[in-house]
Amino acid sequence: MFMPRRRITSLVLASILVLATWYVYSLQHIALHATKVKTRPGYRTKGKSSTSSSTSYGYNDVPSNTSEDGRPFPQDTTDPDSPEVVGPPPRFTKGQHTFGTRKFFEQNPVKDYKYFSKGLPYKLSQVQHDFDAETDEAKAIRLQRLGAVKSSFEHSWAGYKAHAWMKDELSPLDGGSVQAFGGWAATLVDTLDTLWIMGLEEEFDEAVNAAKDIDFNSTSESMLNIFETTIRYLGGFLGAYDLTGGTYPVLLQKATEVGDLLYCAFDTPNRMPVTRWKWKEALEGAQQTAGTATLIAEIGSLTLEFTRLSQLTGNLKYYDAVKRILDEFEKYQSYTSLPGLWPILMNAKTISFEDNSYTLGSMADSWYEYLPKQHMLIGGRDDEDQLKNMYDFAITTAINNVFFQPMTPDNKDILMSGAVVVDSSTRTRLSPQGQHLGCYTGGMVGIGAKIFDKPEQMNTARKLVDGCIWAYDNMPSGIMPEQFFMVPCDMNSDCQWDEKKWEAAVLGRAKGKKDGDEETRTDAQLLNHTIHEDKTPRGFTEIWDARYLLRPEAIESVFVLYRLTGDADLLDSAWRMFSNIERNTRTEFGNAMISDVRIDKSAKQNKMESFWTAETLKYFYLIFSESSVVSLDEYVL
Repeated sequence: MFMPRRRITSLVLASILVLATWYVYSLQHIALHATKVKTRPGYRTKGKSSTSSSTSYGYNDVPSNTSEDGRPFPQDTTDPDSPEVVGPPPRFTKGQHTFGTRKFFEQNPVKDYKYFSKGLPYKLSQVQHDFDAETDEAKAIRLQRLGAVKSSFEHSWAGYKAHAWMKDELSPLDGGSVQAFGGWAATLVDTLDTLWIMGLEEEFDEAVNAAKDIDFNSTSESMLNIFETTIRYLGGFLGAYDLTGGTYPVLLQKATEVGDLLYCAFDTPNRMPVTRWKWKEALEGAQQTAGTATLIAEIGSLTLEFTRLSQLTGNLKYYDAVKRILDEFEKYQSYTSLPGLWPILMNAKTISFEDNSYTLGSMADSWYEYLPKQHMLIGGRDDEDQLKNMYDFAITTAINNVFFQPMTPDNKDILMSGAVVVDSSTRTRLSPQGQHLGCYTGGMVGIGAKIFDKPEQMNTARKLVDGCIWAYDNMPSGIMPEQFFMVPCDMNSDCQWDEKKWEAAVLGRAKGKKDGDEETRTDAQLLNHTIHEDKTPRGFTEIWDARYLLRPEAIESVFVLYRLTGDADLLDSAWRMFSNIERNTRTEFGNAMISDVRIDKSAKQNKMESFWTAETLKYFYLIFSESSVVSLDEYVL
């Protein structure tokens, strides 16, 4: 949505009204849905991967009491100063909630809705770098690269249209199709904003006309993933609606259909959603309870889309649903085994956070990413700085415990976002892993540094982005693997390359997983095999998952940092990344995931998730566009 995925993860563009105390005009934040989310939660299990929705917000002058198409917002008489669309919501009782042609008998109706904060929003700080006029030579190079990205997108989109139209995904090796997310044309809906941004208006119109007929009352799936449905469908429709200035009202209509469907999953005794929702059982009247082992990325990454839907429709039920989740996370932030962060798994039924594994990567990512974005979406009008304080606490803890400097052959000053386990004595143990999903952190930290006035964190953001660029540049294919391990530096000493230390770490990881023939090898033989036969590049100690899944997180952060700093070197990094990805993944019908980035031109997998066209190619397109296109002072991704 032009607001999501972790998980930013289709670009969701959601507009919000912002009234600065010393200005007489309203600002409108828009969110760009790029399949995030930014970043969506990811899984190592084969065939199951995602990123969080990433978002972007724009400012437009509109009357503070009207919508984008000039219609007056319903005003809340108890909050006359509020510029938001906060009309009193209907109070639902059993049998009164419907979506589409279905009636849902709500068993745990909300009695008192949570409202947007009262008072005037803040004028948010400038985010984007002030760019100088480009030279003719620089412009020519940029336009050539821009054209190459657009051509790649058109190739994949043509394959989808010809072979998988109205299906969720194209199968890029054989021209087949897959129904992976409810069978509601995930790639089409998720990619709407990319079509518009690239100026493909005829294609956009065709896609919107097709989307009109999607029936969200029917699916062959017995269980819906609420997170994935939110970021790909709800976010996709909201982003396209806002990006086009509300000129396609059917998009908001479809967004509301999806929102009402998803809202039914919140009908539990504690109003925490069932993230893997057995919708047929719910419609038949089964009592619902939230899960006892719920991923925090899945339950925590619904905030932007539901908030934006409330802002556009004037119905507070959607905002109420996600504000309750935020409040519970805030309540327990200081009481986890690693205060400041939340463990990957929570018990949503009892609302407890007793797990001991922490990361900003897979299965947690977009929850963290959404904190600063939600602050922007509501114009900084934050209950007692709730979101700001939650983000500050989390990022400080991450800097001290999760981010680490790896030892590299070129002694590069970079950071990776790892994982931490807390033992029974509350001691933390770092797992020095890197994940492609974790690459969103550089952009997130950079944006947070700007909007929360933390200039010292810009250095952290740069090192995180440089870490992902380094991982791309140091693979034979020029593409970063899904997951890997490195040697962490001692933060209290200089981090100089030590060949023997690296070899010992490689051997240690190899011994930890050896079996079969490896049991009979000497240490020297095992080390030689791991480095040369398994193709472990210097600097890495193990390539845990060698695939590239067409993910967007790395280019997302490279794009964001470029717009924050104006450093032209990042353009060259982005071009290397794109060129290597295109060379290794292109097929007759589109682009495919690859099996092993340690091999140039590796075997391909018959999979092309919607975030390839909805997010990855979008960020490549935006970094080579003029800086005014989706300006970070008009949009936040």
